Amino acid sequence: MKRGVRIAMGAAIVLATALIATKAKGEHGAAAGAQEGVALLAAPPAAEKLAAITERGRMLYEYDQAAWHGTDAVQMANPKTVEGQRYIAKKENGKWRVVFGKLNEEGTRFAITYEADEQATVREFTAQQEPEELADQGFFLYAARAIEVAMKDFGGASRPYNIAVLPAPSEQIYVYLYPAQTKARVYPLGGDVRYLVSADGMILEKRQMHKTILETAPPLGKKVAAGYHTHVLSDLPEDTDVFHVLTQDPPVPEFVGAGRYMYQVKTDGTIRVEKEMKRKK
Repeated sequence: MKRGVRIAMGAAIVLATALIATKAKGEHGAAAGAQEGVALLAAPPAAEKLAAITERGRMLYEYDQAAWHGTDAVQMANPKTVEGQRYIAKKENGKWRVVFGKLNEEGTRFAITYEADEQATVREFTAQQEPEELADQGFFLYAARAIEVAMKDFGGASRPYNIAVLPAPSEQIYVYLYPAQTKARVYPLGGDVRYLVSADGMILEKRQMHKTILETAPPLGKKVAAGYHTHVLSDLPEDTDVFHVLTQDPPVPEFVGAGRYMYQVKTDGTIRVEKEMKRKK
C-alpha cells in the first residue's frame, strides 16, 4: 500500500536529477551553496559527520519499510482496523515494532490498540490486537506529540506525505516529513523537512532539507547508473539523500553537489567525498 498524510509541500528546490548512464544534464538556477546564509565548508567534512548522515538515512529507510509492511499486516485482517489512528515505529532489540493508536486531547497519553512486530526481515510482520488498550507514556507518547506539532507547523498539502520519527540525543525526537511514492519506479526527491522536537513537544530545530519535489521516471530501455542533484540549502548531503538511494529498487548511487564538494551516496548508504568543485570567478 502507499502510505501518506496530506500536509503542505515546500516551495522550489534547485534540483537536477541526471542520468550518469547516459549524459549528466546541466541544471537550472543558482550554484549549490550559493543561498544566503549557507557557509561553505573550508575543508572536507569529517568521516564521523558523513557516517552520522548515513546512519540516520539508513534508519529512516528501515522505519519507512517497517511502517509500510507493519501497516499492511494489520490491515490484512480488516482494512478499517486502524482507521483514523496514528502509526509509530520503533526499533527494539534489533527488531522493529509498529504500534497503532491515538493521542488524547490533553496530549498526556497515547492509547495503543494494535501492534505489528518484525519477523525474519523488515518486510515481514505479524499483527495482533491488544487485549486491553495500552497507555504509553514513553517513546510512543513523545513521538505522537512530536508528530502533531511538526504537522501543525508544516501545514496542509496537495499530495500524500509520509511521516517518520526517530530517537535523537537527550530524549529528543527527529520528525521527518517527506513525499510518499505514488508511482511505480518513480522515487520522489525533495520537499522534505526534518524537525528536532523535545520530549514535551517543543520544536527545537526545523531543517528544510530540500524544497521542490522532483519526480523523474527512468528512461525506457536504458539502465540508470547513477543520479545527480545539487543542494542550495546545505553544504552536505542530507539524511533523505541516503533514504532516496536505498529506497530505489535496485538501489542506485546518487552524486550530490553541495557547497564546495561533490559527494557520492553509494548503494549501501555510505557517503564519500568525490572531489572539490571548481567555483566560478
